[in-house]
Amino acid sequence: MIPVVMPTYARADLAFERGEGAYLFATDGRRYLDFAAGVAVNSLGHGHPRLVAALVEQAGKLWHCSNLYRVPGQERVAARLVANSFADTAFFCNSGAEAMECCIKVARKYHHAGGHPERFRVICADGAFHGRTLATIAAGGQKKHLEGFAPVVEGFDHVPYGNLNALRDAIRPDTAAILVEPVQGEGGIIPGDPDYLRRLRAAADEFGLLLILDEVQTGVGRTGRLFAYEHSGIAPDIMGVAKGLGGGFPVGACLATEAAARGMTAGTHGSTFGGNPLAMAAADAVLDVVLEPGFLDEVDRIGALLRRRLDAVAAAFPAMVEEVRGLGLMLGFKPRMPNTEMVAKLRANGLLTVGAGDNVVRLVPPLTITETQIDDAMTILSHTLGEAVTP
Repeated sequence: MIPVVMPTYARADLAFERGEGAYLFATDGRRYLDFAAGVAVNSLGHGHPRLVAALVEQAGKLWHCSNLYRVPGQERVAARLVANSFADTAFFCNSGAEAMECCIKVARKYHHAGGHPERFRVICADGAFHGRTLATIAAGGQKKHLEGFAPVVEGFDHVPYGNLNALRDAIRPDTAAILVEPVQGEGGIIPGDPDYLRRLRAAADEFGLLLILDEVQTGVGRTGRLFAYEHSGIAPDIMGVAKGLGGGFPVGACLATEAAARGMTAGTHGSTFGGNPLAMAAADAVLDVVLEPGFLDEVDRIGALLRRRLDAVAAAFPAMVEEVRGLGLMLGFKPRMPNTEMVAKLRANGLLTVGAGDNVVRLVPPLTITETQIDDAMTILSHTLGEAVTP
């Protein structure tokens, strides 16, 4: 008999009832150190007082009023995102997949509005992940996500991540855009080389294409900068963000330049719940914290510390750890056992992590993680690796 909750997740037999900072407390009272953060979502940890206060205050005023009217919270958050990014405009939605759907639509509409409706194809990278809708699984191109959902949405071509020659060879007269993640997340925590990203920007300019960056996971401070594209010194034309933007409240956004968004007029896109007052209160509170002077510098520092500590643990257990990779507080390691087993062993010892492609275990703690909590996490990891080595 099918469960009342559709069984689309391989869930651990574990339920949480409350969170506090970097900790989650299970229904049996056990405390876990959370280096999964809702898959890089709980950017300020659990129960952050400023986020709680903002939501409580807004909940007593207005939850939803629809996008048939002005939403002052949208105007405020959009202005802050524009002021702190490449963008001129923002569309608000509820998730990363919705943000990426909007990015794809903006790119197609741009060429249509410019008199080239034949330009609709998007070049994407092998191993990418852009969401679970029909269009975004086609953009991701991974067989495990596409199986059973044919026919595959048309218009996406795939080349190896980091291979500029292959990308240039894939450009056709009907190509509209290039879409990549600055760091492949679900694909296995694979940072894009800054020079590769700069050359993507140059190729887009050369061939009249739009450059779309998927910063759903990397955005809002995860890599030590507000957005990961800043590390390469380039800017996209269109970008999707979500996850950390709401600190745990569902909110996503598509950011674009004025030129890229030229075709997005009234009626071309919409969202019933997107940008509702509660979501905007959450996003505004997250930006209050993340944009405070020194906050991102501290994320950069603490991310470098975690990387050094993780490298040291890996060096101490070469028989168990094949590789460490990542950027900022978006790190991963490849265990010499199935990553699902390693995630389960770490969980049993009180540390929450999350798997990724290429047999990687992800460490994506809250941006507010402390040195003491990093020490505790590495102690658990070392203990777990030692248990795995012991016959």
